[in-house]
Amino acid sequence: MAPKKLSTKRSRKEAAGEGSSTALEFDSHRFWSAEHQQRFEAIKGWSFHRERRAQLREDEYTNFQEEIAHRRWTSLVTPMAKFDPEIVLEFYANSWPIEEGVRDMHA
Repeated sequence: MAPKKLSTKRSRKEAAGEGSSTALEFDSHRFWSAEHQQRFEAIKGWSFHRERRAQLREDEYTNFQEEIAHRRWTSLVTPMAKFDPEIVLEFYANSWPIEEGVRDMHA
């Protein structure tokens, strides 16, 4: 009787463990910690949906529009024409809490 063939397929756990041995060099200029950099690598495949601009008529929600102008938020409420997805992903990676329940909100 012939010996059983060993499966050549590896489990996801084994494949992930192999990749972690070739860890990236920590980039302290872009990330708060190595864990945040790992989070960045995990979310790199995220896609983005463009913001939709809400165009209000002059006679619509006048109090709201006046408050935006008073606080000088016009540029804040106007979506950017272009953005760099890499910068957005860095922001999300660095703002992700490393420990459960710990929110470190420094920028």
